[in-house]
Amino acid sequence: MTSFLMGSTTASEIAAQLTRLRHQVGAPAVGMVLTVVVVCDESHQYDAVRAVSEASREHPSRILAVVPREREEATRLDAEIRVGELTTGEVVLLRLYGELTEHADSVLAPLLLTDIPVVVWWPGEAPEAPGKDPVGVYGQRRVTDARSAPDGVAAIKSRIHGYTPGDTDLAWTRITPWRSLLAAAFDQPVGKVLDGYVEAEAGHPSAHLLAVWLSGKLDAPIRVTESKGPGLTAVRLRVQDGEVAVERHDSRTATLKRPGQPDRQVALARRPTADLLAEELRRLDPDEVYEETIRGVAAGFDGS
Repeated sequence: MTSFLMGSTTASEIAAQLTRLRHQVGAPAVGMVLTVVVVCDESHQYDAVRAVSEASREHPSRILAVVPREREEATRLDAEIRVGELTTGEVVLLRLYGELTEHADSVLAPLLLTDIPVVVWWPGEAPEAPGKDPVGVYGQRRVTDARSAPDGVAAIKSRIHGYTPGDTDLAWTRITPWRSLLAAAFDQPVGKVLDGYVEAEAGHPSAHLLAVWLSGKLDAPIRVTESKGPGLTAVRLRVQDGEVAVERHDSRTATLKRPGQPDRQVALARRPTADLLAEELRRLDPDEVYEETIRGVAAGFDGS
């Protein structure tokens, strides 16, 4: 790994240093397919940069981590450039002080790769309207995480108010395996679903998203009920001849139950943040199903 520290610098000096470092390590910028911007505080910086670096292995990227620091200090920009660490691209840590903490967009502009899609991720606190945020406007995709909010369910319910096509949330990404497994459970006819519920620990935002998605797909009332957790623990759907259920017992496997068939063990692993981000980096078009689902959560269609 090549690392270079720059104190009290400018965005143009950082761009010039990136060019020099690329020539030194033989990593041309033309091989990069994304710019990923991470906006976080210092407490989230290490884990967030590590996760997005791992996620970008299949998508060579320039990773720009924006870390606003003390507003009361003299205005300055400190930077750390890393090339050849965990990612096939570049990592630039940008620490902003003073008035610069309010103008991260002006720092980022010279560092964005020309004609390369931008993904913006807020691993912690996120703006109410990501698509209208000064940094968020650069992104084709904007990723938030309701689970990091003090009230994750309220955060999901509020997402629709500032929604712009291209927004998504990792609370939605987390239920991709559940959605796939439940869709596969209906490959063989089991009859019409009459009602059902999603079990999860209290305040789990993904449970409400899953309940609304199921309700729309099955045209049946699906409620959210509380369990001891952790996370999502079960989905139970009542049909005329019994119950279709997915029960997760640990962090790796679950039991699929269907009327008239033997129980079956299936893979249903809890995925690390890097895997969730990798899924989002594969998709740059707006997610219309996500938009429809958060509208349902905001309207209270999950019965909660």
